[in-house]
Amino acid sequence: MNALKGAFYTDRYRNLLADYGYEEEEITRRVEAAWREMFEGDEKTRIYHESGSDMGYMLDTGNHDARTEGMSYGMMMAVQMDRRDVFDRLWKWAVEYMYMTEGENAGYFAWSCAPDGTRLSDGPAPDGEEYFAMALFFASHRWGDREAPFNYGEQARELLRTCLHKGEDGKGDPMWNRDNKLIKFIPNCEFTDPSYHLPHFYELFALWADPEDRAFWKEAAEASRRYVQAACHPVTGLAPEYAHYDGTPNHVRGFGHFFSDSYRVAANLGLDAEWFGGATWERETADRIQAFFANKTPDDYRRYTIEGEPFEEKALHPVGLLATNAMASLATEGANARASVELFWNTPLRTGDRRYYDNCLYFFTLLALSGRYRIWKPKA
Repeated sequence: MNALKGAFYTDRYRNLLADYGYEEEEITRRVEAAWREMFEGDEKTRIYHESGSDMGYMLDTGNHDARTEGMSYGMMMAVQMDRRDVFDRLWKWAVEYMYMTEGENAGYFAWSCAPDGTRLSDGPAPDGEEYFAMALFFASHRWGDREAPFNYGEQARELLRTCLHKGEDGKGDPMWNRDNKLIKFIPNCEFTDPSYHLPHFYELFALWADPEDRAFWKEAAEASRRYVQAACHPVTGLAPEYAHYDGTPNHVRGFGHFFSDSYRVAANLGLDAEWFGGATWERETADRIQAFFANKTPDDYRRYTIEGEPFEEKALHPVGLLATNAMASLATEGANARASVELFWNTPLRTGDRRYYDNCLYFFTLLALSGRYRIWKPKA
């Protein structure tokens, strides 16, 4: 990694939108307007809903449920925007309805609940847990801890403890394979999802998790970087949704191609480069992804093999795809970096039933490209 350029080391966050000529006031208005539309707007754009006097949830508008993915995303957005009120509402809802206290998955969060809190699954999804933990650490460092469940730092450490050590008593399974240090798709399986790999989070877990687990998280960061490099196709840069531990596509249930989950890989490359300086392979992979889509419009986006062969099936989330491709520009200054950002800037938030996933990725991209997706460190 190029530590000299990473914001973790410099505390300087690149505003790529400003670098490309957009006015700072206009960028700020855009970020604030997107927040209002997603969290306070009308039913065309809103995905956040308050529940009772002190809770709230993020609605997957295409599937009409609340997911740990979206709940943890909303918490990350809230801490970056300094909205403790929204953060606490989301976290309390997750603890109240999603947190499991019994069965083989006790200590994890049920990945899907109805808007009224009824649990629709007793299984967890590790991408939710890792975002919960990171958002909680940031909240602890930005706002300080209070009484449970708002003792954010301890909640994050307890969750990561469960993710690593679950099953040591013979009950349940961990979310990471403790031998190869790779995150699983779900705890009781032995394959993974390339978009779940967040080495930039694991670098921070290595500083703030339980001391006895910090070496694991440091190793996990490097293992995930090697893994994502292997999983991305050497010509197109595309990654499958599901993959084996050697990076090859896992076609179980037809998820071995480039589709909705896969889009997040490009975003993760960009944020890892922004926070920790990036590596040559990340730049090269970002270049390949952007080059693959350079001659396509969002209306053309499809499901693809990782070799780039299109299916008839159209992309469910074209706005999310173009957004993550733009976020990859943080990892590269290649020939298509500016055009990818300009396409994003000229695209509004999505409306309609499928807007949830697209607009989550859209807002993260706005934060990242404007230098507002930040590491919140413990106060000195």
